[in-house]
Amino acid sequence: MEHTGMQIARLSPDEALTALDSAIGGLAPREAARRLQEFGLNRVAAAAGTPWWLTLLGEFTHFFALVLWLAALLAFAAAFMEPGQGMFELGAAIVGVIVVNGSFSFWQTYRAEQALAALEKLLPQQVRVRRGGREIDLPAEQLVPGDILLLAEGAKVPADCRLVESWGLRVNLATLTGETYPKARSAAAEPAAEVDPLAAHCLLLAGTLVVSGEGAAVVYASGMRTEFGRIAHLTQHAGDTESPLQGEIRRVSRLVAMLALGLGSVFFALGQFVGLPFWANLMFAIGIIVANVPEGLLPTVTLSLALATQRMARRNALVRHLPAVETMGSATVILTDKTGTLTQNRMAVREWFAEGRHHLAAERWPAARDAHLRAVARFCHSLKFIDGQPTGDPMEVALWQFAGELPMNWQFAGEIAFDAERRRMSVYGREADGGGVLLCKGAPENLLPLCTTWREGHVTRPFDEKARECFRLAHEDLASRGLRVIACAWKTLVADEVPNEAGLELCGLIALEDPLRPDVHQAIERCHEAGLRVIMVTGDHPRTALAVGREIDLIRSREPRVLTGDEVCRMSAAELQIALDAVDVIFARVTAEQKMLVVQALQRKGEVVAVTGDGVNDAPALRMADIGIAMGMSGTDVAREAADIVLLDDHFGTIVNAIEEGRAVFANIRKFITYILTSNIPELIPYLAFVLFRIPLPLTVIQILAVDLGTDMLPALALGAEKPSSDVMRQPPRPRGERLLSGALLARAYLFLGPLEALGAMVAFFFVLEGFGWQYGEMLAANDPRYLQATTACLAAIVMSQMVNLFVCRHPSLPAWQFPLLSNRWLLAGLASEIALMLFITYTPWGNRLFGTAPLPLTVFLHTLPFVLFLGLAEETRKWLIRRA
Repeated sequence: MEHTGMQIARLSPDEALTALDSAIGGLAPREAARRLQEFGLNRVAAAAGTPWWLTLLGEFTHFFALVLWLAALLAFAAAFMEPGQGMFELGAAIVGVIVVNGSFSFWQTYRAEQALAALEKLLPQQVRVRRGGREIDLPAEQLVPGDILLLAEGAKVPADCRLVESWGLRVNLATLTGETYPKARSAAAEPAAEVDPLAAHCLLLAGTLVVSGEGAAVVYASGMRTEFGRIAHLTQHAGDTESPLQGEIRRVSRLVAMLALGLGSVFFALGQFVGLPFWANLMFAIGIIVANVPEGLLPTVTLSLALATQRMARRNALVRHLPAVETMGSATVILTDKTGTLTQNRMAVREWFAEGRHHLAAERWPAARDAHLRAVARFCHSLKFIDGQPTGDPMEVALWQFAGELPMNWQFAGEIAFDAERRRMSVYGREADGGGVLLCKGAPENLLPLCTTWREGHVTRPFDEKARECFRLAHEDLASRGLRVIACAWKTLVADEVPNEAGLELCGLIALEDPLRPDVHQAIERCHEAGLRVIMVTGDHPRTALAVGREIDLIRSREPRVLTGDEVCRMSAAELQIALDAVDVIFARVTAEQKMLVVQALQRKGEVVAVTGDGVNDAPALRMADIGIAMGMSGTDVAREAADIVLLDDHFGTIVNAIEEGRAVFANIRKFITYILTSNIPELIPYLAFVLFRIPLPLTVIQILAVDLGTDMLPALALGAEKPSSDVMRQPPRPRGERLLSGALLARAYLFLGPLEALGAMVAFFFVLEGFGWQYGEMLAANDPRYLQATTACLAAIVMSQMVNLFVCRHPSLPAWQFPLLSNRWLLAGLASEIALMLFITYTPWGNRLFGTAPLPLTVFLHTLPFVLFLGLAEETRKWLIRRA
């Protein structure tokens, strides 16, 4: 019972009906019910996905979270064995960090599988079929192989079917192939030995649109067996690719966690060696771990990406998956579709050829000399009109609109419908005296041989060899520029003459195009400046793709490499990778699977690939790419659901804006990682001094969390909200192997800025103790007022140092004063939050009780200030030396 499109296409209509055990009157109701049980509903099956609860569980069990769970467990154990030491509060705080991190990350990254619903929206809900010799309406999902489907203009095809009757049928295949122009379809058998279902003239495929004509077709494939279902299967199983940022965050998390665990274990062993009590030593080890784990890193990264998505949304780029923001900035190659991405996915007249010369469409139609050409463009069509506006074939709409208003001096009498063999159509009418006129338009190679004369203004001339050669050369010139060429002709009909297409008079050639988007030239130029490679991958004709590529300056070399989908299939993986080394390369007549092959080849070459598209055919490549970009206005639901970023205005230029924002995100993440890691050193040094020099612990664990999850959070977020620098799009993409956590960044944070902060913190701690007359070797109780005030001074020094660090981290080499304070409103909010939180911790009873602090006199801040300012001076001096080197 099951047949492939290639098999069905080679059969005649009667043979196809016999092969499917059907008839022109349709299936019997009982047989249709039996086949529904056998073949199932005509819908796309959902791919098995990860249960939501498993996804949520994963957010609490990754390596970074497990380290924090271990620290919390140890803190609760310590609190159980030795209450009153603040360990229970510490454990609760760490669990809070895990819950907030995991929940927020789950909320941002979890997405329900919506591709199924999107696919179903593309298919009609109700269809008209013949069953048991009667025409009935039924839900599209109840279609089965053998059903006789009745289709008319405007209908969406619900299943793969083979025409058995047709009248001027034309179909738009853009959702499957990306090709703009409607294709003629007829019931005649396909003569070719090997038939591509997408190209077969007698097949209609699910998801396509009937733009004109009508017909009856027998269903041969439904549900997941259709070409539509096959592409959906590819989309569901292409899998998501880990973004560079996700990989880097995972690497940074593991590196930092391993460092924290390693240091905690080493110093626990050291504490045991020097004779510290077990629980004091355990608290010390937990402090080391907590000090080295930047608990605020993950939420700050997530919030920073969320802010970037808001900025991108204001620039008409909707981000569906947060890591896609940064991935966009690391893109090295953009694979762009032509139709609907570089072009507007509509038809318009570009120019016409008449009287032996070319005329641009920007010129106005002459009032009289081209009246016959205008009449063919205006009246030779199969359009329908709703409230005075034409609907139907976009090409005919474009011709109708371009011809303008014309008087009709004859009465419409009928038409000779378009079909795939003749590749032309005619309309005819009768005048009051019994005579008439016939207007004809079609493919030049099919219409010109029927012409015996041609019209030059008001003069009729013989269509001799010289004239034929002139029009042939004009046709080739127009076609070589990627334009669709239509020949227009006419003839008079004498009374009682049977309308026919012999002895036509050629009026001229009209060339149509899918117009380019207005900003595409500028966007391509910005891509070149930014070192981005743009490759066109389209389902359109190679000649059309090449012409568009040259027009937008995408192709700059004299002899670019143009590859068709069939050539891609015949290539080995190595051959395809080598072909991509060409300076300029274009892919044409490409299917969904072939587009995926190109994506995979580029990824094997180490490229970060962004893929744009708007059709169903683009969805698998959008899912497989490092970054998928779909059109929001003209794109299909399937493409949007498969993509990471959706362009709300469909402008190719918005892609460049998104890349600019993405590049800024990577730089900003480095800024706040430097800022966050810097405070790890002044949090670690007090514990080292505590165990090595037997002094009171200068900073408690809960105070470390006050910095990591309190005072540092909003300032770090402010660094993540910095705007792109002016030269970011004049630099090449960063190498794929470039690390987020580089050696230079670690050295700057851990070996330069961190020790300077630690110096000021320890000086402030000892300044307070000295003021109370403390002597070396004296251990202080946790609730001793002297100890509370000394640890508060250490905490205050770290917070003050981080305020200065906030400004010097705005750029790794440029001075802080080059960046106006008001250019980033988050900086002021960050500073205000640091000051407010520090005042709450220091001068309120609730803050004192929760964080183990005490109020500080003004002299402590004044004594700390020179060390804080020294950090800024030292860092700006380092930057100055780098700029001079």
